[in-house]
Amino acid sequence: MKTRPGQKRWTRDQDSENSKASFPELFFDLVFVFALIQLSHTLADDFTSATVGEAFLLILAIWWLWINTTWVTNLLDPDSVPVRSMLFALMFASILMAIALPEAFGEHALAFAIIYAAIQVGRSVFAWLAFRGEDEETAMTFLRVTLWALATGGLWVAGAFLGFEARLVTWAAAIALEYAGPLVRYWVPGLGSARRETLILSGEHLAERCALFVIICLGETILTTGRNTVEHMDADLTFPVFGSAFASTVAMWWIYFHKGQEEAAEKAERTSRPEAVAHNLFTYGHLPIVAGIILTAVGQDFSLSHAEEDATLKTASVVIGGPALFLCGNIWVKLAAANRLPLSHLAGLIALALLLAVFSYVSTYTLSFGATASLLIASTWDYAVVRWPLSRNAGP
Repeated sequence: MKTRPGQKRWTRDQDSENSKASFPELFFDLVFVFALIQLSHTLADDFTSATVGEAFLLILAIWWLWINTTWVTNLLDPDSVPVRSMLFALMFASILMAIALPEAFGEHALAFAIIYAAIQVGRSVFAWLAFRGEDEETAMTFLRVTLWALATGGLWVAGAFLGFEARLVTWAAAIALEYAGPLVRYWVPGLGSARRETLILSGEHLAERCALFVIICLGETILTTGRNTVEHMDADLTFPVFGSAFASTVAMWWIYFHKGQEEAAEKAERTSRPEAVAHNLFTYGHLPIVAGIILTAVGQDFSLSHAEEDATLKTASVVIGGPALFLCGNIWVKLAAANRLPLSHLAGLIALALLLAVFSYVSTYTLSFGATASLLIASTWDYAVVRWPLSRNAGP
């Protein structure tokens, strides 16, 4: 990248030291603890088929907001005053969005839509301005991103004025277009598509940032479980269910961090196609992992509040669906990163499928214990498979 004499760079130097996550970025992430707690509470309080559709769309929106900000801070220097100021402005807007999130499909629909669209457009405009005069090709990429954000933002705002069904359809179309943008390289009439591999990315930075977001999601699970445990201390099964919930959270941590996260970081750092690999591993590959953790937290909430009740399809959809989605996401990432199909994860999915077949005959707490056991099977097996060659090579 070229810099004019005397110009203050806002862009990140692509060296090993500066590829680490910065304190401003970690500060920015704190907002999403609040947003995820808001989303989990909304799901747990009123879980219906309509709420599932709303929640899935909101998970997509929250992830898209965060991952796109991470891409921008991957390219810009968060320690520069303008970039820090941009992050603080995004933090404030994100807090307001999180406040509106429980009523995003109700009375706060317009506020949610305007704030979400403003964040997406404002961040892209900032990145475009940051690269103007320094890297025109990257600047043109962010100009295309800005135009897409304006178009989809219009759909978000327009949907806020519609009835529930029409709003759901309009917002689903908006989020679908947003997720399609990178796949068509933000094609714009008259400008065409961005050239492949134009952004100078740090794969190590993206891998670390996504790993930290997974930690945030797991931390939110512990916070939610702890709060619900306090509220149900008088029930006989509260402590066993809490222990099971904690064990499942530890198992998810182990499944993700024991080997897969390291493989993803190495793949992203060493590849000759950083953009394509980053999109596959992080932009899209981590979405089911994050969604699975959020749904697992909701399932743990159900297990604590309705432990002795018979399991229902609603309960099974989150108690089993969350871990299943999490395992599928890890399979995707490990296949993409190391061309490794983890049989342990398939075993966990088979155990969850068997549990789904008998859910109507068991209680909610039994279902929760079974889901935890499936995750423990996957984590223990994966550890043994990955560890064995190391032990064998190390000798007695």
